[in-house]
Amino acid sequence: MSIINKPSLTAVRTSSARLAGPALRVPVEQAVSRHLGRPWTATAVQDLADFACHPCAILTDGSCAVFAKFTDAADGATQFEIELAGLRFLRESSGVLTPTPIGLVVVADGTLLVLEAVHAVDRAPRHWRQIGQALARIHRNTWDRFGLDRHGYIGPLHLDNTPASDWPSFYAQRRILPNLRAATDSGHLPPEVIRQVETLLSRLPELCGPPPVPTLLHGDAQQNNFISTDEGAVVIDPAVCYGHPEMDLAFVDIWHQAAPDELFEGYREELPIDPGFWERRDLWRVWGYLAAVAIEGPSHLDELTRAIRRYV
Repeated sequence: MSIINKPSLTAVRTSSARLAGPALRVPVEQAVSRHLGRPWTATAVQDLADFACHPCAILTDGSCAVFAKFTDAADGATQFEIELAGLRFLRESSGVLTPTPIGLVVVADGTLLVLEAVHAVDRAPRHWRQIGQALARIHRNTWDRFGLDRHGYIGPLHLDNTPASDWPSFYAQRRILPNLRAATDSGHLPPEVIRQVETLLSRLPELCGPPPVPTLLHGDAQQNNFISTDEGAVVIDPAVCYGHPEMDLAFVDIWHQAAPDELFEGYREELPIDPGFWERRDLWRVWGYLAAVAIEGPSHLDELTRAIRRYV
């Protein structure tokens, strides 16, 4: 997953991280210099590789900090272009805060995405409320179909956003099935779990609850994809499409500590939450657990099987 914490720059760990080496650092410095219209040279690098599926870091010259991440995937430039387009779409359609883009930088063996760094603050109750409000503002946008007119990515995995007219079909065919195949191909999914997921798929029409209106989603709305700042919640790492709003609400604490009530209270200040969400929450996490098994391995099997057992 694109899991990124934003610790303060005082916690700099000048390491052998890939982005500290000249092959990547120098192209970042050149891009930032063009963006600022003045020479810019990184004097410290805070390695964030422990928090993401890409090599990534915050680089600073002491007065201006930027966030950069690197991929050597063959479709890496496309992945980052879609990420930037998703941030722009969320900002323009919902008015949520997003980082200022500096640009994409193609290097010899891959692609860099460079953004202005965001000054994070320690998260207090009001910041959790702001995350809920930001999600609700995104969810005020609707469409006539589920999906999007372009495909996406979650981490390195391709997301098929081909539009569908009903939610159970979209969730089954565009989210669960592709990630079931990816997890199966990884060799980390036992045959019994595969059978359980197939049983779950057969029950989706009765499990999905009242038909939702196709709603704009962040798409990977885990809590670390919102940076708390003095100005409000800043949104990062989207995987946008139109879907069920409960998907985002289910993901806010899929990988981390339980989200406090303030997040859901902030959301309810803008939009209601169906009471049945709490029973369906793990259902919407199944595809995320499958993706995690495919990307990161069997350490996520327990989470996946606990979620499935609630519904089969």
